[in-house]
Formats: sequence, structure tokens, C-alpha cells
Amino acid sequence: MGTIKIFDTLSKTEKNLESKETAKIYVCGVTVYDDAHIGHARTIVIFDTLRRFIESKGIKVDFIQNFTDVDDKIIKRANEIGTTAELISKKYIENYFGDFDALNIKRATQHPKATEHIPDMLNLISVLIEKNMAYVTKNGVYFSVSKFPDYGKLSKKNIEELESGVRIEVDESKKNPLDFALWKFSDSKPSWDSPWGTGKPGWHIECSAMSIKYLGENFDIHGGGRDLIFPHHENEIAQSESFTEKQFAKIWMHAGMITINGEKMSKSIGNVKTVSHVLENWGPNIIRLFCLSGHYSKPIDYTEKLLKENLIKWRQLETCYYELRLADSVNESDGIESSISDSKQRFDSALENDFNTSLALTEFFNMVKTINGLAAEEKITKKMGSYIMPILEYMLDVLGLNVVKATDNEIKSVFELIQKREECRKNKQFDEADAIRGEMLGMGIQLIDHTTKTLWIKKEKIKADI
Repeated sequence: MGTIKIFDTLSKTEKNLESKETAKIYVCGVTVYDDAHIGHARTIVIFDTLRRFIESKGIKVDFIQNFTDVDDKIIKRANEIGTTAELISKKYIENYFGDFDALNIKRATQHPKATEHIPDMLNLISVLIEKNMAYVTKNGVYFSVSKFPDYGKLSKKNIEELESGVRIEVDESKKNPLDFALWKFSDSKPSWDSPWGTGKPGWHIECSAMSIKYLGENFDIHGGGRDLIFPHHENEIAQSESFTEKQFAKIWMHAGMITINGEKMSKSIGNVKTVSHVLENWGPNIIRLFCLSGHYSKPIDYTEKLLKENLIKWRQLETCYYELRLADSVNESDGIESSISDSKQRFDSALENDFNTSLALTEFFNMVKTINGLAAEEKITKKMGSYIMPILEYMLDVLGLNVVKATDNEIKSVFELIQKREECRKNKQFDEADAIRGEMLGMGIQLIDHTTKTLWIKKEKIKADI
């Protein structure tokens, strides 16, 4: 079993995942003012697959993914439609689980909500004030960036560059334009009492408080999209390490963005693809394959062409699965076992080396192609199937993919229909034979006519494939 190495954004080197019993991972979740889109899906699919791979090695994963359920965008949306921020966030949290359960995303160990952790945030802010790392103004409580000498170490920007190059919200009460809000005074709802005045937490303090509460002061991996490196993760490091006086996360792992036909997703352009929309058209397996098809740290372009390429591969995989499951030949196998074992080893090695899902998928589909080639020559034996199937299912599980599986009763009835169709063909009752094929297509069954027998697959129904 190899060591998992991941590129750390902070040190710009590959670092080993040190945990041997329990890996602790925190991933920044969504702000729940609208439905999740394909960009969110890519980040979450990547970290779900990483979790699955770590667990496949017998390592337990404490996986924390928060919901930001207090935010100006949520309040704005609530005001626009005449409801409360609480009801808006409740609606989109429910929608989130509907979308991502359908995407076969394993639920986190905990999904903490910001609004349920205000006392933890207030405690963290109090300590920062006591340490003179934060100060109170007429508008709120701010972190003093100049007091943290390593500020900018994640984004690789120095303070002078940031001051001149980053657009900061103007607030004349701040000591430094880069100082960021830990607590913002406000009487508008939702708001909470604090020792300094009624208000709301700043965005960055939420993730520091929740990650430290559930994973401790120094945990294995902090993840999110590359757009969070600055200012969100930079500010998390500053406030967290000032609070604990320890290294915050051991590895910082960031997923690349998604563009749509080469353009950034934007509501003004009208090219935002929601998870529910792409699920309806492509189903969960194609979306997961798409999200994993490029290196996790690089941007990826959402195009119909790439989705169709993944659909073709998926159909090949379905064929492979059923060729193995329904293999009944008792002939001797031709020594394919060592080749399949090598495929698994290369699959694992790709994921162990900076989680290269693109290379892992190449190895996976090369194995599928080899198996389908043998099947076309009617060389798949029962013994071969029993050896290969657990390896195929292991890879499917790590990738979070689900083949539509026929029940034992369905298998029995399909074989009866195939037998009936063969009799019709022998008797030259071709219309009746075609009618039986049509009946099976309606059941999602596609026939594969080999020279000496007819096999079949139960296909996933994909709207875009119709």
C-alpha cells in the first residue's frame, strides 16, 4: 500500500498524508442563498472521491463540510422575495442534499451550520482581542493583519502588493485597509448579541471556529476551490494560527474552477449550470466522470463534447460490467489476471501521486477496453469474471460510480425473453423477434449478439442520450 501524496498550496510541495488511523479533512461548503452549480459539484466530487480512496486503504475519515447560512447574499435574497434568511437557507440546504445525494456524494461526518456556532466564534474573537491581534471599532471587530507577520503566505502575496492591488471594502474606522471583519455590528435580523455589540460574524471566522471545534487545532487537509485561496483561506490561517499559536492545516488542497465553453460562469451571461439541471440531462455517473476527467488543481471546461465523450466511455463500462457478471463459460482463462492486477496497481498509484484522477480514469478505461476486447472474442470465462469483478467494483466505488444493476428476478425474466426471441429468429418470425427486442429496450435492456450467444446490459437512462 503506497503513501498518499498531495500538492500543498502553502509549501508548493507534495506532502504525505500522515494519518494512519483517522484522516481529518475540512472542506468549505456552499453559501446557501441559491442552488448549487456545476462548479460546486466539481469541488465536492473531488473531495468525495479523495475521501473514498483514503477509506479504501482502511483509514477512517472525519470529514467536515460546513454550510454558510448567515451572509449578506442570503439576507438580500430573503428581502427580495419577502421571507426570512432562515427560511432561505433552510430551503437551499434541503436542495443541496437532494442534488448531492443524487450525485452519490457521501454525507460528511458533520455538516455544521454557521448560525449554530456563534458562541464558538465569539470565543475565538475574544481571545484574538486579548492577544491584541484584533480591535474594536464603531463598525465591528477587525483582525489586525499587520500583527501577523506571515500574512500572504498561502496566496504568495506580500502585504504591500495586497494593499495596492486588491479591492477592499472602504471603512475609515479600520487601522489598515487589509484588516478584515471578525464581527460586523448590525441591528437587522438575523443578528446576535456579543460583548462588543449586536451583529453578525464575518465570513472567515466561521470556518476557523467550526474546523477547530470538530477537527482540532491542527488537522490533515483543508480543502476548497482555488477561488477561496485569497482572501478566505489566507484570512483563516491568520486568525486561526493567531488563536492557537500552532500550524492550522497540514495540507492545503485546492480544486480548479469550471468554465462553460471557455467562459466564466456568470448569471449576467446566463451560463450558470445548476447541479439539478445537469443531473436531469446527464445523470450522476457522467457528471462525476466529467468532474474527475482533468487534474483536480487545473481548470476544466464544461462542454457538450466532453460530456458525450464520457457518455461513450460509460456505455463501454456498462457493457464490461455485464459481460463479467453474466459470464458462464467454464473454459480455462488465458492468464489475464496479472494484467488486471497491474491495472489496479497503476490506478492506485495515480491516485496516490497527487490524486491524479485523470490518469486513474485512463487506467480504468484501458482495463475496460481490454475486457471488452476479450468479450467480443467470447473469451470471458466464469473464473475470469469472478477474479476481475471485485477489482472493477473497487474502482467503481472509489470513483463513486454506480452501474444500474439488474435484480436476480430481472435476470431470470430477461433470459426467458432472450430464449423466446431466439426461437422466433430460428422460426424466421423476425417481426416477433424485433418486438421482443423492443420490449426489452423499454425495460432499459440492450442486447449484445455474440456469435454463439446473446448477452445483454441494463443501461442507465440518460436524457441527453435519447
